[in-house]
Amino acid sequence: MSLSNYSQELLILFTRFPQPGSAKTRLIPLLGEQGAARLQRRMTEYMFALAREIREKRDVEVQVHYSGGHDTEVRHWVPAEFRLRRQCKGDLGKRLQSATNNAFAEGWGKIVVIGADCPYLTAEIMAEAFHQLQHADVVIGPALDGGYYLIGLRQQANCLWENVSWGTETVLRETSAHAINSGLSLAYLTPLADIDRPEDLTDLLQSAAAFPQVTDG
Repeated sequence: MSLSNYSQELLILFTRFPQPGSAKTRLIPLLGEQGAARLQRRMTEYMFALAREIREKRDVEVQVHYSGGHDTEVRHWVPAEFRLRRQCKGDLGKRLQSATNNAFAEGWGKIVVIGADCPYLTAEIMAEAFHQLQHADVVIGPALDGGYYLIGLRQQANCLWENVSWGTETVLRETSAHAINSGLSLAYLTPLADIDRPEDLTDLLQSAAAFPQVTDG
């Protein structure tokens, strides 16, 4: 794929189709299946809005890498201007490795990957990630729970996806160590909270009305 007529910057959004019972499963005890799915939908659609906003400021291509759902219903849900890719099988590391390596093989120069778990993310922070990739090999947005809400690359870095305890509070520390030990320069963005567990919802529900009516009933 030649990118002579395209931006060299690619934003990848990792998300799951908001199917009740399979979306935000760790939040189902608190929100119910329908409520957890509604939260997943709202948070993902917020990321769609951010992606559109950053495209107004930078020449950025957007891909949505999804799991769950049927291809036709996902295409109906995701804005038509965003390219779709179904995530490969495997843990998060394997899926990130596949997505980023395929993107570099297509010719993209700077790749930023986000999830749909951080409602505090802004288009300005995403733009800063692309800016930092002018000077750093890897840029990370640290999550307050020890993971990360964003990771950006300007070259393949398979070391980042191996020997990481995904879903634990050591993800950020292990990923950073792998980057440093491999001689990759590293930059960090503003630390933010993400929404993975019931306790993560407390501050969100107290401080914002962006995601109303998420609980069942």
